Amino acid sequence: MTVLRLRGPALPDGEIVDIYADGDRWTTDPVPGAELIEGWLLPGLVDAHTHPGAAQLGDPLDDEVLRDDLHRHVDSGVTLIRAPGLAGDPPGWFGRDPDVPRALHAGPWIAQFGQFFDGWGRRADHDKLPGIAAEQAARTGWAKIIMDWRVGDEPVPLAVISEIVTRVHAVGGRVAVHSQHTAGGLLAVRAGVDSIEHGMCLDPELLPEMADRGIALTPTLAALQASIPAQHAREDSPTKRWQLGGRLGHAALTAAAVEAGVTVLAGTDSRPMGGIVAEVRAMVEAGVPPHDAVGAASWSARAYLGLAGLVPGAPADAVVYAADPRTETTQLDHPRAVILRGVRVR
Repeated sequence: MTVLRLRGPALPDGEIVDIYADGDRWTTDPVPGAELIEGWLLPGLVDAHTHPGAAQLGDPLDDEVLRDDLHRHVDSGVTLIRAPGLAGDPPGWFGRDPDVPRALHAGPWIAQFGQFFDGWGRRADHDKLPGIAAEQAARTGWAKIIMDWRVGDEPVPLAVISEIVTRVHAVGGRVAVHSQHTAGGLLAVRAGVDSIEHGMCLDPELLPEMADRGIALTPTLAALQASIPAQHAREDSPTKRWQLGGRLGHAALTAAAVEAGVTVLAGTDSRPMGGIVAEVRAMVEAGVPPHDAVGAASWSARAYLGLAGLVPGAPADAVVYAADPRTETTQLDHPRAVILRGVRVR
């Protein structure tokens, strides 16, 4: 196997790095005959909110669809994904085979009765939810809770989500919640969850508390903005007002979260897969500084998910660009090289 050598300014600091892939780990020890790749170096892109493996809402997990979805992520430079909710338990090769990204996941979604998409997730009474979440997190490190759903639905009560957080943290896991209503977001923050997914209609006054408590926000901004025209075309209703109002205000909320010091993660949510660059671009257009927007899809997300960057001993993932992708964001569409587990895959 060809040993790779990367040399160039490495983000986030921009300092010159000269590093070798020793199998699946970076090292500064020289390796004679290594293939040299030069350029601006990122420690691998991350999609922190994606649901691969099901062709349509409610479909079961399909191995062929799953692998194809993951290949699309790799093609975009993504070397690590977090799947906060899957249509089923993934196969053993998920996150491990050499042609797919590293992966963290929360198994199937966990919800109250009467909420979430038919055919997906697990429903349970309130007294059973904490145990189910803890069992899931003990297996995979994450549990994903549907905190709120339709207009008029009651969110998961504070006592229940608080017990979920306590039980999951006791087994060393983390809690992600789907929230798109103001009330659900408030309860999630008060309970001390680990990440809020989407966060539409989140009260901006909660952002300093989220920053203080280390609660991340994955706004899935591009996906929510993409449906604005369809929401405009709907007949007036409470649902339309909620959906449209939340989407129209989401860019400002995302920028405010970054300004408040919240850990903001880049995630694409829906199909088609491999759209992480569009999410970075949507953040920049919303007013997020390019350094922070790129970091949300790279070093910041990797750090939050427990992976180091371009340092000795870290996993050998990287994306190489001809120029600084923070000052020329079009570079993100054209990586010079993608390295996954120490192997050049593009």
